[in-house]
Amino acid sequence: MAVDLLLGLQWGDEGKGKIVDVLTSNYNIIARFQGGPNAGHTLEFDGIKHVLHTIPSGIFHENAINIVGNGVVIDPVIFKKELDNLKKFDLDFKKKLIISRKAHLILPTHRLLDAASETAKGKAKIGSTLKGIGPTYMDKTGRNGIRVGDLELDNWQEKYRALADKHESMIDFYNVQMDYDLAELERDFFEAVEVLKELTFIDSEEYLYQAQKNGNTILAEGAQGSLLDIDFGTYPYVTSSNTTAAGACTGLGVAPTQIGEVFGIFKAYTTRVGSGPFPTELFDNYGETMGKVGNEFGATTGRPRRCGWLDLVALKYAVRINGATQLMMMKGDVLSGFDKLKVCTAYQYKGETIEHLPYNIEAENVTPVYTEMKGWKEDLTKMTDASQFPKELNDYIAFLEEELEVPIKIVSVGPDRTQTIHR
Repeated sequence: MAVDLLLGLQWGDEGKGKIVDVLTSNYNIIARFQGGPNAGHTLEFDGIKHVLHTIPSGIFHENAINIVGNGVVIDPVIFKKELDNLKKFDLDFKKKLIISRKAHLILPTHRLLDAASETAKGKAKIGSTLKGIGPTYMDKTGRNGIRVGDLELDNWQEKYRALADKHESMIDFYNVQMDYDLAELERDFFEAVEVLKELTFIDSEEYLYQAQKNGNTILAEGAQGSLLDIDFGTYPYVTSSNTTAAGACTGLGVAPTQIGEVFGIFKAYTTRVGSGPFPTELFDNYGETMGKVGNEFGATTGRPRRCGWLDLVALKYAVRINGATQLMMMKGDVLSGFDKLKVCTAYQYKGETIEHLPYNIEAENVTPVYTEMKGWKEDLTKMTDASQFPKELNDYIAFLEEELEVPIKIVSVGPDRTQTIHR
């Protein structure tokens, strides 16, 4: 059985958690393949809003196994809080949630290092969520990291102490004012590690191989978005992992030939959290309305998201590098009431018009070229079938499909799982 893949095509926050939740009934296994607790996947159903950070978004479905893959970095303290928040739903975590031994652990000193590094950058800061993600991936590639499987070894605390001591000397190097009580942070950390050890650890690449061999259906779930990819995103304002389709192979141990459908998710407009270039960003009433109506605040940090028109240059780029086979357009309802809509179809770049994403899209290099379309007034949130869509929305969708050359199969018209329309 092929492994289907779901990922974001913009700067994250596209609504991946909701769609994973909607699709989970079609799959036996949901596997998260990269990122850490800097991601917040929001699910809403039965009048309750859930925000997951590390746990895959299929956790609320009775028959789905949820795997935290080797490409993920795990903060045991945040993971424990997630489990605590979910206890009231009487979920069988020992049966439904399993973790790759090769996933790396975020230590308290990783978070401190993150804060020290960001503070030292001053105005050049990249907008880190300060969750320790970057330093953890740095230790992973520097071959210093501590992995989940190490928790099964007798000497793991010795390894921890050696790495934490090294981190403290690095924090001193940054020479910034920081007040912290490491002993208190470590108490919480070691307590959370004991909770983590109650779950099942697996050799996930073998587990998934056997699952495929036995005919199980698997959905790989990504975090963040393609434009935050460490290689292909708007570097250096990116995350520390491969958020694109290739990351599913390295983050789960799945061969490229085993990838089936690639579900690409994007908003009907564009948002971005933190620093970095954003060609279509709006500073007027349109952008303010998008933020207010779309409730554009980070699920993990609470930070307001920057809002702007849909950028087709960037979206085409993401569709191509991921090989997206189906698209899902989120938050179509947010654009209801706009008298006009704009879509960026090209850039003015160094004196010429281009339709591809160049190496540098800072404002001094790029000016968006827009196509203007008529908006719609109708409230989409109560609609249950695509036949109810207003003509202007259908025109918008048709224009995007023609430009992107990939069908838009799902349109989301609200945050609840029931507000999901299949086309």
